[in-house]
Amino acid sequence: MLLSGCTGSVLPAGTSERSGSPAAAPAAALEPYYGQRLSWRECGVPRFECATLKAPLDYADPGGKSVKLAVARVKATGPGKRIGSLLVNPGGPGGSAVDYLQGYAGIGYPAPVRARYDIVAIDPRGVARSSPVECLDDKQMDVYTQTDQTPDDQTEIATLRTQYERFAAGCQKRSAAVLPHVSTVEAARDMDILRAVLGDEKLSYVGASYGTFLGATYAELFPKRVGRLVLDGAMDPSLSARELNRDQTAGFETAFQSFAADCVKHSDCPLGTASAKDAAGNLKGFFTKVDTEPLPTGDSRKLTESLATTGVIAAMYDEAAWPQLRAALRQAVNGDGAGLLALADSYYERDLDGSYANLMYANAAVNCLDSPPAFASPSDVTAAVADFETASPVFGRGFAWASLNCAYWPTQATGTPHRIDAKGAAPILVVGTTRDPATPYKWAKALASQLSSGRLLTYDGDGHTAYGRGSDCVDTAVNTYLLEGTPSPADKRCQ
Repeated sequence: MLLSGCTGSVLPAGTSERSGSPAAAPAAALEPYYGQRLSWRECGVPRFECATLKAPLDYADPGGKSVKLAVARVKATGPGKRIGSLLVNPGGPGGSAVDYLQGYAGIGYPAPVRARYDIVAIDPRGVARSSPVECLDDKQMDVYTQTDQTPDDQTEIATLRTQYERFAAGCQKRSAAVLPHVSTVEAARDMDILRAVLGDEKLSYVGASYGTFLGATYAELFPKRVGRLVLDGAMDPSLSARELNRDQTAGFETAFQSFAADCVKHSDCPLGTASAKDAAGNLKGFFTKVDTEPLPTGDSRKLTESLATTGVIAAMYDEAAWPQLRAALRQAVNGDGAGLLALADSYYERDLDGSYANLMYANAAVNCLDSPPAFASPSDVTAAVADFETASPVFGRGFAWASLNCAYWPTQATGTPHRIDAKGAAPILVVGTTRDPATPYKWAKALASQLSSGRLLTYDGDGHTAYGRGSDCVDTAVNTYLLEGTPSPADKRCQ
């Protein structure tokens, strides 16, 4: 049981330090939320405790309905003096921070960090255990994931459009109340309530991928409440949805080229052994074949081109998955799509019983609220396909059409792309990986340059994010910052 409250060194509870920030509310109206107590309980995982935090559903109407948010923590183990709470978020948007805490951060973060911090997670609103957004039933989601995302004619374009419309309508039908209130700004405000309720004067935080945008947004809203923020696999908040999607297309192309260069060194590479360029051409040819002749998988579903592409993309996030991808592709070129289907299912968080987590529903809900749609119509996509294919001959067409989903969203975007400087914040550590597929390295450089106190830490390597993925250089720099408050030297680079 912890009393919340603000010390004399911070603003009154609930006020933003940025004038004109969205969804602002008077401090007095938010006092019931900042003054709440958390009732901690066991939650089925040894050493972890869980609680429920309340926040306003609509920060513009804090006296109205509230939303219940799932919180979990594992207490500092010692030795050494406890520093405070360290919030963690794995990204998405839509990833469960509670699952990440219990499955990795709370047991896998470096021991010196776990010794001196209570590691804490909150599932953002709309995600997992926190008033989750729901859109489709499991069978409908199966149909959605198998839909051709590289339409060849008007009939296929109409089919894809219909699926996007059904997805959006399903979200509105099942989640109308929460759907307009799952923005990153609102999630960042929820984090400040949690900070206060936990008794911390300032927020210490490790955010990965989308979690960097969430952390940067917090720093923009509450710069003087920033403690030690690590933003790993950074996003660039100044980019439009179309720019983000195109850059990410190029990021996956960079990652694939790295995979292909490694694959062709193996005598059993299913994409050939001549060159990375030939491997890319062979993969594109494989996708074309599967588009017309989906592969059996031993499941009621066949491996369509969309599922095959998703399976390959899933393996780009971590170079440790490359051997699995080689095996899955080898299996597929021999007529069995089971391996690639398993990779696609892991990406979509589809369980063996056919049920889906709400990752993809929350992902669309947050993205479509945070920024105006990348494209307004299929004709807009058609005009942009060539640009996306320049970014990635292999993935470009599919990424372009996937960017159409927000065009049919039932709630209007409340966010707009803009630079974040967070003037007045303590030093913020931004981490970027040079061949990161999902958050291209250029984004980390951009965010570090925008933040008035940003420090860039570069990892010259493969995979998505860098902290805790095997680089002693990166881990030492991040740990030193978290434990001592000393950020790495400007533009430090790790191999």
